[in-house]
Amino acid sequence: MLESPIELSAFSSGASLRRSVRANTLTLAPGAPVADALPLLEMAHVDAVAVVDAERGVPLGILTLRDVLRRVVSAGAPLDTPVAAVMTGGLVTLSADATIHAAGVQMVRRRLRHVVLVEPDGRFAGVVSQSDLFSRSRGRGGELMDAIAGAADIEALAHAAALIRRHAAELLAEGMATETLCQQVSALNDLVSLQAIDLVAANFELPYVPWCWLAFGSEGRLEQTLSTDQDNGLLFLAELPEETERLRQQFLPFAQAVNKALDACGFPLCKGNVMAGNAELSLSLDEWRSRFDGWLQLPEPQAVLNATIFFDFRPLAGDEGLASALRQHLFARVPMYDNFLRAMVQASLEWSSPLGWFSTFRYDNNPDFPHTLDIKKHGVRPWVDAARVWALANGVAATNTAERLRSVAPRIGMPHEELTAYLAALDHAQRLRLRRQVSASVPAEANLIDPDDLNELDRLIMKEVFKQVKLVQQRLERSFGLGS
Repeated sequence: MLESPIELSAFSSGASLRRSVRANTLTLAPGAPVADALPLLEMAHVDAVAVVDAERGVPLGILTLRDVLRRVVSAGAPLDTPVAAVMTGGLVTLSADATIHAAGVQMVRRRLRHVVLVEPDGRFAGVVSQSDLFSRSRGRGGELMDAIAGAADIEALAHAAALIRRHAAELLAEGMATETLCQQVSALNDLVSLQAIDLVAANFELPYVPWCWLAFGSEGRLEQTLSTDQDNGLLFLAELPEETERLRQQFLPFAQAVNKALDACGFPLCKGNVMAGNAELSLSLDEWRSRFDGWLQLPEPQAVLNATIFFDFRPLAGDEGLASALRQHLFARVPMYDNFLRAMVQASLEWSSPLGWFSTFRYDNNPDFPHTLDIKKHGVRPWVDAARVWALANGVAATNTAERLRSVAPRIGMPHEELTAYLAALDHAQRLRLRRQVSASVPAEANLIDPDDLNELDRLIMKEVFKQVKLVQQRLERSFGLGS
């Protein structure tokens, strides 16, 4: 069990783990005596040193103060005992380029205090600990994580998932920043999905090939709100083309069962069937590559729409290396299809401002909910679309909208003050959206706002959000030479 509840916000970031690696990670050779480890631990004020094969540079284990106390002091072992004899082996490793979010989820799920980071060739890159990533909290986050991890069946998991939504509403009322809140919701939902996948997988004999569960859409961007359905897919490795269909048929019952389990946990089945249980989205790596190539080659409206869903993919469970290979393929192809990027820009520019003359509001033509504006359509989606195009054009691997904007800003010459204004506008739009989702009486109202229901300050803020959207679209036009 974890020693105490932990704050999720630290690993909600899409930032690379390299930023969290200790500046001078201590290492020892496997043959070094335990006596050599003690002064290192004391002088550096750390609780662990890495045991690394000096010749190959490969991590072999970790020696912690707890290991020394339990396996040396309490057992009465001599201090000249080699560290390899008392270290904790069986390491869980992550790529040094993995996200802080991924490390945090792994730590929570596996009850880990340390994760060893490695380079692509397997060489030791550093160590991150709970204290590096998490801040202590007396909130309910830790209780929820324990409830999710301890769920023995889908019914218990569904109960925990319901508590997540209630907890998120409480955090919103307390004034938590919306970027952090959305990513916390996504992080907790990740844990629910991972637990659901584990529970379902126990009832299936899956093929012995690498596979990866992919998250698309808002889940892929770590931007899930209080009203969200499923967007997922399955990626597997088929060594030979003739094996592909057989493997797909073996994976489909499992994927469909996971989709049903997630539906029971409060994530409705996608009306557009964007789910791993759909044979069209349970594909081999080669098939996914071909699918992406097909969309890039034909910049038609449906292909652009698909890009808004599928190009925000993120690995959730299984072999993350498959997702990395797919992303590398996508980034290698995008520069070859400038017409597709321009088509994505054109599609995003079809947005019409809900501000009329003298900054009065123009309402959407919604017969069921007159006198309302769709805050997702007008205040959130334009930022998501712009950030996606810039990220694809500049090879930015981040999928989160705010992270994408921060990453591309220096590459496209966006001044810091302009970036700050854009992020503030996105934050305000998401806050208005989340508040509406809490108060909505039916799901259809979740993103609809009647400006007359807002106080004067919120109406002014919403108008400023729409003005900032217009500015970011003008910048997007100029970036791709589409301006007048």
